[in-house]
Parts: sequence; C-alpha cells; structure tokens
Amino acid sequence: MKKQEPVSVKLFIASGCPHCPAVLQALSELIKAGEIAELHVSNIALVPEQAQKLNVRSVPWIKIGPFELTGAQTKKELQQWLARLQSDSGIQDYFSELFTTGNLKKVINLVKKEPELLKYFPKMMTDEDTPLGAKIGIGAVFEELQGSSAIKALIPDLTAILDAENPAVRNDACYYLGLTESTDAIAAIKSLADDKTPEVRETVHDALEIIHHAN
Repeated sequence: MKKQEPVSVKLFIASGCPHCPAVLQALSELIKAGEIAELHVSNIALVPEQAQKLNVRSVPWIKIGPFELTGAQTKKELQQWLARLQSDSGIQDYFSELFTTGNLKKVINLVKKEPELLKYFPKMMTDEDTPLGAKIGIGAVFEELQGSSAIKALIPDLTAILDAENPAVRNDACYYLGLTESTDAIAAIKSLADDKTPEVRETVHDALEIIHHAN
C-alpha cells in the first residue's frame, strides 16, 4: 500500500449539464469528510483553453491523480477511485483497463503529460496477471516515446527486470532499453548476450543496432 498523500481533484462542469450538480455535490461531501484535500472546479465554457490543454471533451470531467473520469459518478464510485489511487495495483489496473479497451491514445497522452507514470510499466511487465493486450500496449507506448527523456529515465527500472525468469519479460525489457537510444543502456543490454533463449539474444543485437544508429 502506498503512503497516503493529500489528494487534489480537478472538475470541469458546464451550465445545463444534467450530471454535473450530482458529481459536484458528491465531491463537496468528500472534501468536507477529509477524503480529498482540494477541489478545483472550472466551467468549461469560461476556460476553454484549460479544457483543451487537458483534452477535456465532455463533462462532468474529473481528474483524481492519473485517473481521468467522465460522466456520472456516484459518491461511492468516487471513493473507489480514491482507494485505487492509494495502491500501485490500483493504478496498474487502471492502465490495464485502458489498454484492453482500446484507449491506447489516452494512455500516451497521459504519460506525455505525466512521464513519472511510466514507472508502473516495468512492474506491469513482470506481473503475470497483466493482460497480454496491456503488455502489447506498453510496447506501443515505448515505441511512441522512443529516444525521449521520459523513457531514458526508465533505464534503471528496465535493467532491474533483465534477470526475470520469464524470457518474454527479458526480451521486452532488452528491446525497450534499445528504444531509449541511450549509450547508458548498452552494458545492461550486453548482459543478455549469452541468454539461453535465442529470441532474447537476437533482441540484444536489434537493441544495440537501434542505439548505434541513433548515436
């Protein structure tokens, strides 16, 4: 369980929205109860630039940590999202749900805005309960971010799972280290040069080629 920190919530509403008053009421009750620390409410019609920056397309729109929610949400549902926020597994489940429901673009937008969220991906890669669709989605995100500072920051986390028992995990971690395009990843990649799995050894070559061509 993660250390509980004060939670700030953003809410976008619109005049005439049938669901907005109920969501605002529920969040107001949660802030009074001390379950959230801050509530920032904006009318989408009056701050369209802010809404566009956050990619708000419909209301009510709620942001709780990395979770972006739209539509009617009851107080109980909001409390469930708050509970998920307090655990790594809850956040990983959220990403798995997005990946497996065709929301890859939303994940990409999220991690571009908040690169620190990428730290959950190596954990998901090693979790046997992570759906295959989510693991494929992780690969798509890494390819989208190839060579970026965000993916370079993951070199230690990816290196740490190179000794995973599952060869698929080793293979993926090796490839993603190549996608960092960083010479700092070369030593870690080469550590798999004599891996017992042929596919992993082949990926070592491919990953090193990516770095070589980028530098």
